[in-house]
Amino acid sequence: MTVTKNISELGKVTRFGHDWQGERCGAKTRRGTECQRPAHKHNRRCSLHGGRSTGAKTADGLQVISEANLVHGRYTKDKLERQKRAAEVGRRVKAELKNIEQRLIAAGVLDC
Repeated sequence: MTVTKNISELGKVTRFGHDWQGERCGAKTRRGTECQRPAHKHNRRCSLHGGRSTGAKTADGLQVISEANLVHGRYTKDKLERQKRAAEVGRRVKAELKNIEQRLIAAGVLDC
């Protein structure tokens, strides 16, 4: 066997051959046979048959995931809420200034 041909076959016998000592998944496949993929230690199934995580369920677990995935914090809920409150205050101040300006114009104190 040359190195350039059948490179995917190199070491296959020692990895997952019929006499491989590791534990197999063993789940029933669509063909009806047992799955021969290597099993995970925690539940004895491969990634295709139940070895993948379903994700965090508790509030603490979800918080940990949220903090781990936070890159810059530009769009966090609390920051967006603060921006909305600041915008609302700005709109109220601008409306009050416009109201004062209109009253000053009506009183003749201010020219347009």
